[in-house]
Formats: sequence, structure tokens, C-alpha cells
Amino acid sequence: MYSLQKRLLVWLAASLTIMILVLLGFGYQSVAKMADDFIVERLESDIEGILSAIIVEDGNVKISDLRFSHIYDQPLSGHYFVLRYGDNKEYRSRSLWDYPLEFPTIAPGERRINHVPGPDRQNILVWVRGFRKDNVNFTLAIAEDHSHTHEQIDRTIRNIFILSFLGLVLLLVVQGFIVRSSLSSLKKVREERQEILEGSRSAFSDNVPQEILPLVEEANHLLGLLSQRLERSRNALGNLAHALKGPLSVVVQYFNNADNMKNKTQFTQAGKQVQRIHELMDRELRRARLVGKGVSSKRFDPHAELSDLVGLLMQVYASKEVSLTYSVEPDTPSFGDREDMHELLGNLLDNACKWSVSRVHCRIYGETESGIHIIVEDDGSGLSGDELDRLMSRGVRLDESVEGHGLGLSIVKDIVRLYSGEISFSRSASMGGLCVRVLIPCEAELVQL
Repeated sequence: MYSLQKRLLVWLAASLTIMILVLLGFGYQSVAKMADDFIVERLESDIEGILSAIIVEDGNVKISDLRFSHIYDQPLSGHYFVLRYGDNKEYRSRSLWDYPLEFPTIAPGERRINHVPGPDRQNILVWVRGFRKDNVNFTLAIAEDHSHTHEQIDRTIRNIFILSFLGLVLLLVVQGFIVRSSLSSLKKVREERQEILEGSRSAFSDNVPQEILPLVEEANHLLGLLSQRLERSRNALGNLAHALKGPLSVVVQYFNNADNMKNKTQFTQAGKQVQRIHELMDRELRRARLVGKGVSSKRFDPHAELSDLVGLLMQVYASKEVSLTYSVEPDTPSFGDREDMHELLGNLLDNACKWSVSRVHCRIYGETESGIHIIVEDDGSGLSGDELDRLMSRGVRLDESVEGHGLGLSIVKDIVRLYSGEISFSRSASMGGLCVRVLIPCEAELVQL
């Protein structure tokens, strides 16, 4: 799982950072070359003065000190030249003092530009050129300290980098605001999804960006298909059940007819099978009404609806004078499909009232990490250890495990499985009878029955 907003901001920051570094590198190289070109132009103008001061006599080279700048006479002035001729004979400016300036001897007409270390830890640019004058070849190297120039360039680039970094931070803040504003419609879709899960709406709004409109339309189409298929499934099972009730009623009347009771044992067994068919039809009809989490439906509100369910059961068991009490924690949210939870709680409470002596208690509370907890206890005889083990056994149907706890608890198990929940059976510590605990996870997904 990743955040689209974070991914956009990370890639934006990375691309801008790379672009700024490339531009700064290119800018530094361009400015440094421009500074070197400026120094070379200045050195070329000095070369003209030095060349005019060169005198060749009898194969020897002499220089008149009066014809060029006296800066070359000042020791370590940052301006230097060396004239090399003959068999590595050199004429050096006094500004070099005793420092040996390194440069290659080249043929007349050739030129070189080098960056070499100079005296007094200076970084100098050396412009080397070959000449021929009065049949004498010589190489003239003229140099200038560019440390100060490059320090200024470094300082300028550093200031530009700081300004670029601040601009990048500001740009990312602005882009973050733009991205959040652009993705605000996705937050609306997320809120609508929650409303669909809660049953307060049946489809997503199509007021979304064009890029995600096909996805929203497809989701609405799937929600519509799911609702239609659920309705067709319920109708089909209902129609089948009603179609079978007629012939089954005739068969029941046939078995109840005294004239047909010739073979009592066979008729009794056949009657049990007919009753079994009735129970299976009832069970499948109840299963057909189950929805599960993830389908657009109305949520069950325990604060408002549990009291009505308890009142109905107290009327059903009025002759038994059962004290049916309940408690719901104040912060318990609505959960599950309304019809599913009515079916689950109705079966649990009905089973508890059926087997209780005089008291039944139901408690519902919610926990953020686990989900909704439902606890139903009674003061009946409860179940033995072996019977509880059989109820807890995986793969054992409740209607086949313990006599008298069949169809109702079987429907309960189906609902719990549909919501990816958990169910457990034990003896009630406070009331002595059966204690049923059900956990409905907060984010349970629909499970295929």
C-alpha cells in the first residue's frame, strides 16, 4: 500500500533536485570557462608587450625591461612569464622568484592552456604559445593567478545553490498544496465508500476527475450487479420454497389421514423426512436473506433497535416469565447489515430464552482494534463439556451436534462465517447456563458461503 500524494511529491522533489544540480554544474563550468577566457584575453594582450620587448642578437634572446608592465618584476605578484629558447635556456620574470614553472616546449604556431599549481600555493592559468623570430624558435609561457576569481565563482555558485534550495523547498510546499487540492476528490470517494459500507448511500457520485471517472462508473456498475444478483437470489429461493410448500402440505395431509396409517413405522419415518425438508427450506430462506459486510445495506444500530428485539421476545416468552435484560456500551457504533444482525441476535436470544430458567442477559460493546463483541448468557442447565467441544469443533454443523440447539445456532454460525468473525461457547460464570460469545471484526470482508 502506498500513498499517491507522497509518491508524487517524492518524484517531484527528486526530479527538481537533479535538475538544479545539473544546472548548477553546467553553470559552474560555463562561468569558470568564461573567467578563463577572460584571463586568456588579458594574457594575450600582455604577450604582445612581451613580444615587442624580445630582442634576438646572434642567436641569443634578450628582453628589454622597459617595454612591459613592471608587475612581472614584483615577487609572487600573481603574474608570471617564462621564455624558453635554444637548449632549454630560459628567461624568467622576477615575479616567479625561484619557482620552476612547468610547461611543455611547443613548435611555433602551437598554443596550450593549462591549470597548474603556482608559487605560494597559488592556482595559476598558463597560456603557452610557440614563436619564431629572426630564425630563432622559442616558447613563451605567460601565467596569471586565478584563485581569487574562482573563489568568487565558488561563492556565487554557493549562494545560488542556497537560493535554489530555498526555492525548491518553497516550490515543494506549493506543489504539495496543489497535489492535495487535486487529490481532494479522492478523499470524497473514500468518504462515499464509508457511507456505502454504512448503508447510507448505494453508489458513488460521478462528480470526480475525468481520470478516475471510468473506475467510479465500473464500481457503480458492479454495485448494481451485486444488488440485482442478491435480489434475484432471494426471490429465486423464496419462489422455490413457496412452490414446494404446496406439494409438501398435501403430503403432510396424506400422512395425517388415518386411513393411510397401515404401516405406522414407515409413515413415521416418512413424516420425519417431510419435517426435515420443512426445516431445510426454512434454513435456506434465512440464509438467502443474509448480506454480509461490503454490500450496500442499512447498518444495525444496537442503541435503537436492540430494545425492540428484546421487547418482541419478551412477548413471545411471556408465559415463561423470562427476565430478558441487555446492555450496550455508549461508544458502540452501528455495525453489520440490519437484517443480518436481527437474524443473529434473534436466534441467539431466542435460543437462550428457550433453554433458560428465568434470566437471559445480552451485552454488546465495541473495541477499536478487535471489533464488535456480542455476549448472550442464560441461567439454564447449559451444555456438558463434550457438547461444548462438539459445538466448537471445526466443520461440525450446529444443527447436527447438540439436540435442541439446531437450526437457530446453525444460522448464527453462517452469519459469523459470512462476516469473517469468531464464535465460542462456554458455561456462563455468572449465570450458570450457556454463554455464547460472538466477535464481528470491524473490517470484515464478505465471505462466500
